[in-house]
Amino acid sequence: VTGTVTDAETGDPLPGVTVVIQGTQQGTITQVDGTYNVSVPEDAILAFSFIGYNSQEISVAGQNQIDVALEPATLGLDEVVVIGYGSVKKEDLTGSVTAVDASKLNRGLATSPSDLISGKIAGVSVVSSGGAPGAGSMIRIRGGSSMSATNDPLIVIDGVPVDNASGVSGMSDPLSSIHPNDIATFTVLKDASATAIYGSRASNGVIIITTKEGRKGEMKIAYDGNFSVSTDKGTVDVMNAENFRQYVTNLYGSDSEQAQALGNASTDWQDQIFQTALSTDHNISFSGDFKNIPYRVSVGYTSEEGILKTSNMERTTGSLNVSPKFLNDRLSVKLNVKGVYNANSFADQGAIGSATQFDPTQPVYSDSPFGNGYYMSLKEDGTPIDIGLANPVAVLDQREDESAVYRSIGNVQLDYEFLALDGLKANLNVGYDVSESDGDVVVQDNSPMSYVWGTYKSGWGENRDYYQLKRNYLLDFYLNYNKKVNNHHFDVMGGYSWQKFYREENNKYPYSEAMAQQEGAEFYKDGDDYSTEAYVISFFGRLNYNFMQKYLFTFTLRNDGSSRFSLIISGDFSLLQH
Repeated sequence: VTGTVTDAETGDPLPGVTVVIQGTQQGTITQVDGTYNVSVPEDAILAFSFIGYNSQEISVAGQNQIDVALEPATLGLDEVVVIGYGSVKKEDLTGSVTAVDASKLNRGLATSPSDLISGKIAGVSVVSSGGAPGAGSMIRIRGGSSMSATNDPLIVIDGVPVDNASGVSGMSDPLSSIHPNDIATFTVLKDASATAIYGSRASNGVIIITTKEGRKGEMKIAYDGNFSVSTDKGTVDVMNAENFRQYVTNLYGSDSEQAQALGNASTDWQDQIFQTALSTDHNISFSGDFKNIPYRVSVGYTSEEGILKTSNMERTTGSLNVSPKFLNDRLSVKLNVKGVYNANSFADQGAIGSATQFDPTQPVYSDSPFGNGYYMSLKEDGTPIDIGLANPVAVLDQREDESAVYRSIGNVQLDYEFLALDGLKANLNVGYDVSESDGDVVVQDNSPMSYVWGTYKSGWGENRDYYQLKRNYLLDFYLNYNKKVNNHHFDVMGGYSWQKFYREENNKYPYSEAMAQQEGAEFYKDGDDYSTEAYVISFFGRLNYNFMQKYLFTFTLRNDGSSRFSLIISGDFSLLQH
């Protein structure tokens, strides 16, 4: 059998195509001109395979001449991937970019978007910060790059870079502003070629999150809910009361001072501080179109208990997306508004360490005048031992650390395609990220830890509160020209970005009510109270050049001017041959 193997799209001959008899290792490869020659049985089946093309199997059936045209295997190369300030086909990418859509994300009780991508993207490490309700995860893209500064990636939500570096007071996870069910895709920009367009802030990579939109002619109501039960995986193996009592007696003697200090109780302190936690999450969304205007509205509620007693989180989220088109679809408008109310109760995790070391022969509660009914170790004169450990149960019950956070992220994006010049588009994006949070920490007077921890000892408790307001505004504008001339394909983009960061904070010093009354001081003493603002003005550009769908050239440049630092210029050049 002889023949020629060609590209089905271009008709060009394909050298190096493997031609084998199916079920065997007998065969040959095509020559430089795409021709082949192979001896086969009359009833054989020939298999043609080549990297980047779909394989074909053809029955010989007595034929002497078999010509084959192989179809290119796109493998999703025509898929459009969101990158910084625009999008591009996968086949035209020169940088390392990974996109994951909602259908491939992790299912189950995912209270944070970071839970969705854990283990899903090569080179991206998602490590839980401890598992407390509402706690965020540490995300690292190809490891860390700094020993002292942050190694967190830049996070862009629907075109708005969020301020996750300094965080939001009272809110452990900056990504919890979005309900996981509202997310359509994660796109991770990993290397310099992909991240350079965002400047120095993207030195640790970029995560671009896009949320779901409504579709014309498709009315849809969706509900997603789940319920989970969480328990501690295991506890530290420590002596129980009987073993500890026997150990002390054997070591010091039954009449020793140490033996006399032992109690008569049998307390498993780790069992006292942990609980079986119940959590639930609900989300309902409505999507469709109203007078040819696509929309999507969603509301979510999450209640999560922690396995450490007194820790819990309640969150209510809302999302609105409207995406109409005008002027014969030449003008696209996207309106995104997301809001969250997050109420947290933080447990003092120091109780975990105390529970592994506290005397198991002592009771949880006592009738001592110290400790508000909780057991405390006392000296011979009957006063508290101020260098000892605090009762682990009291550490949780006698301390309140609560916060309430309101946050909203939104933007309006206009994309206009010029009629006069084919391939030229203008994009305007105006967005905001506003948060307001307040919280308080209260340690009760006469509690066990008021004698042990902190500056204010001798039974004085603590009453501290904090307030934070953050307003970040964004304006992006860029022009994009995409044109193909014969074997030359140009994609040129240039733009301008303006950002304002405003922060206001107030903290009050910890005076308890009892201490204030005795000292004759005010209940609160004013502490740090300040506001600050900063601006970043940037110019950026990118050139993608494709020659014959074979040679790809990318050049990126960004110029950042900050009110805090001098001029910062970052750029990248990359060349890729298919």
